[in-house]
Amino acid sequence: MPRKPPRALFLIAACAMATSAKAHIGTDFGAHAEIGFLDGLLHPFTGLDHLAAMLAVGFWSALSARRLWTTPLAFAAMLLAGALLGLAGIELPAVEPMIAASLLVLGLLVALRTQMPAMLAAALVGVFAVFHGVAHGTELAGAANIEGPLLGMLLATLALHATGLGLGLALRHTAWVSRMAGAGVAMFGVTLLAQLA
Repeated sequence: MPRKPPRALFLIAACAMATSAKAHIGTDFGAHAEIGFLDGLLHPFTGLDHLAAMLAVGFWSALSARRLWTTPLAFAAMLLAGALLGLAGIELPAVEPMIAASLLVLGLLVALRTQMPAMLAAALVGVFAVFHGVAHGTELAGAANIEGPLLGMLLATLALHATGLGLGLALRHTAWVSRMAGAGVAMFGVTLLAQLA
């Protein structure tokens, strides 16, 4: 009798198989109302591209790293740095393509269960995190008080990484699940890149 796929697979698929891109730059999130901690906490959940990337970072770390939190913490730190750049009005070229490319690369890393030295993995996700952070920071620009939203965004990011870690640890002995999840995230990245072309 064939085994039923674990419920976590459906969660991963739901996050990975979105078909439309969310345009981040210029959404003017902060200019319409006072925003606070709760808004920042919910903000990483407003774009499936960010959500999938943050889950994938945790998932990949669970599959490949000895120090599980090195890569997620690097992503969170550089996400914050990127958000501060965005809040300061500093623009980076190709933010949306880099976000889409991060999904393609992270998805392949998960699907292939790629292992690399911790510092190299941290540097890789850190580069992508800066672009995710700039997108978030640009959306939050114009808020009167940025500390609360930034703290909420950072905590939500760490919670998503922890969720990805948990899923990865629970499913790391089931190779086909990680391959399907990674392939789904990579396909999502390809879809976003195609929409941006």
